[in-house]
Amino acid sequence: MLLCCAAVPACASSSDHGHERDRATSRAGHGVHPSAAAKKAARAKLLPGMPPPLDPHDLYAADRPGKLAKAVKRFPSRVYVPNTLSDTVSVIDPKTLKVIRTIPVGHQPQHVVPSWDLKTLWVNNDLGNTLTPIDPATGRAGRTVDVHDPYNLYFTPDGKHAVVMASKDRQLVFRDAHTMRVVKALPVSCYGVNHADFSPDGRYFIVSCEFSGELLKVDTARMKVIGQQRLPITGAMPQDVKISPDGRKWYVADMVANGVWVLNGDTFSRPRLLPTGKGTHGLYVSRDSRTMYISNRGEGSVSVLSFATGKLVDRWRLPGGGSPDMGGLSADGKVLWLSGRYNSEVYAIDTRTGKLRARIPVGGGPHGLAVYPQPGRYSLGHTGIFR
Repeated sequence: MLLCCAAVPACASSSDHGHERDRATSRAGHGVHPSAAAKKAARAKLLPGMPPPLDPHDLYAADRPGKLAKAVKRFPSRVYVPNTLSDTVSVIDPKTLKVIRTIPVGHQPQHVVPSWDLKTLWVNNDLGNTLTPIDPATGRAGRTVDVHDPYNLYFTPDGKHAVVMASKDRQLVFRDAHTMRVVKALPVSCYGVNHADFSPDGRYFIVSCEFSGELLKVDTARMKVIGQQRLPITGAMPQDVKISPDGRKWYVADMVANGVWVLNGDTFSRPRLLPTGKGTHGLYVSRDSRTMYISNRGEGSVSVLSFATGKLVDRWRLPGGGSPDMGGLSADGKVLWLSGRYNSEVYAIDTRTGKLRARIPVGGGPHGLAVYPQPGRYSLGHTGIFR
């Protein structure tokens, strides 16, 4: 059985990280590194066992172009596409822009999720009630693991627990990240738990509830809901969740509100809406932490948000339309890969020009594709949230 089992993050050399931290600090204009005492105090606030951020001012400092962890450097670059209507995963070679393999998996695969230790890709077979592990070194599938209602999958920042978004069961199920055995099933009163992201200190995470238009705030260590609110429009359908590089703002895509909700996660105050486009769905941070790419599934476009100004700076429209959904960035950040949910295709978009590089046919209902490998020390789950 192939399981994610490392208890220590696989990461690049300390010298690589030191140089990256220097560059990130210089870019941010902070100039002087924190004292040893300040670093110790900051670490004391973190979720125990969580690797400290490379740069406290940029949560994505480990995600710079090409900065692959030692554990993944030898993995071939591939795009793994779960086809919900075909019960398969299409594997795309990004160099040839062609499907090179089709892997049979369980019923209704929703997302392909990198494990916390970066060594395994988990296919979430939602209606099949299983996870299929894929070895990214060989592209081969391993023996399935029984996990009930795995619509989506996340990992706590300390690497101890997997968190299954059991949408139909109305639960957040904390499982041992080594064995996938249940540690705690947390019932929730909202409907359709689906996406999440974690606070800078890992102490809490925010979850979107698609079918009741709500957000949850969950204490990571206590595995307990500590906040709940309904989004302030009728019929809201929140989707992807992403925290800003500085950790001060949270963004929640909403495919009915046609934009992203912006809120303060610490206070969990009432959010404000930033319109982006019809059917807003997926959120992806650029490799330089300056912008966020927002897929608008209902109009075949991608909006570009500047973190510095909090405003949209561009909108890329797919020629001939499409249904851009979930995905991720290439390791160098030059290509944004998105599934075309209702068009049985995948889009490769040039992030420098916004132009479509390729439209690749895949199976039916492609959803949460994973581009792999990607930079980062460890994975928080979904299609690739790396720190």
